[in-house]
Amino acid sequence: MDGNKTFPSDFTFVGLFTHNKAPGFLFSVICATFFMAIMANGIMIFLIHIDPHLHTPMYFLLSHLSFIDMMYISTIVPKILVDYIVGKGTISFAACTAQYFLYMGFVGAEFFLLGLMAYDRYVAICNPLRYPVLMSRRVCWFILASSWFGGALDSFLLTPITMSLPFCASHKINHFFCEAPTMLRLACGDKAMYEMVMYVCCVVMLLVPFSVVITSYAQILVTVHQIKSEEGRKKAFATCSSHVIVVTLFYGAALYTYMLPQSYHTPLKDKIFSAFYTILTPLLNPVIYSLRNRDVAGALKRVIARHRGTCSVERK
Repeated sequence: MDGNKTFPSDFTFVGLFTHNKAPGFLFSVICATFFMAIMANGIMIFLIHIDPHLHTPMYFLLSHLSFIDMMYISTIVPKILVDYIVGKGTISFAACTAQYFLYMGFVGAEFFLLGLMAYDRYVAICNPLRYPVLMSRRVCWFILASSWFGGALDSFLLTPITMSLPFCASHKINHFFCEAPTMLRLACGDKAMYEMVMYVCCVVMLLVPFSVVITSYAQILVTVHQIKSEEGRKKAFATCSSHVIVVTLFYGAALYTYMLPQSYHTPLKDKIFSAFYTILTPLLNPVIYSLRNRDVAGALKRVIARHRGTCSVERK
């Protein structure tokens, strides 16, 4: 075997803190972002579950989006924080494989779910009278099952191919987690088959749901253009604005990571874009949906008022 090639062993992360002038401050920011993301998504799931006003298809899908956000940020950030505390960033081959598998599954599921959620907005604006039929409970579960199936397919397809490649002797990962493009750069074996499979997976994972988004919003724009009242147009745009912002943020960073040729990538850019959609986006999603959504804000106020009422009764 070539001396420059080795098989399963521990890897070492260069991480986010190595070249940072204030690693303690960055650690605090990442730690705060992680806990706020978990709390914000947890509150979103709780409100959707407990408030009858939010028992609609859109919020049903949104609750699962929050769950996915909680899961995939939890596969990455705790390891980053622990590595900083203990002062070393090593990860075993088995742990790296598990992280890669879980990350690809959760992110893949989010790609598909965000794309298919555009269909919900299309039905709500373009076919409001048929909304209960076109977005029935069965359709919602089908959307959810399709999203998880797409994520699982990415994991089961890409993980064995990636982790079976021989890696360079240094085993030093210039990143903060086991992400596909970084692992590819570390590999010393024949990458042709992997690059082809990865490209196909990325086309399916990104462009298929993205095409659903484009098609849905093209139809929405046509419908909104036909609305004569200014108030009706504003209401239609308000209905879609949160989803459009989330899709733009998440898909934009992911398109850079997975679709641009390797010649456009640098380790620093990869870390910035990856940190954006793996650490920051799970916090931004519930914030965007809650700040721009009166239903969620109303549900929160009702829960707080109910809690205060209960406390008042107990005191009496």
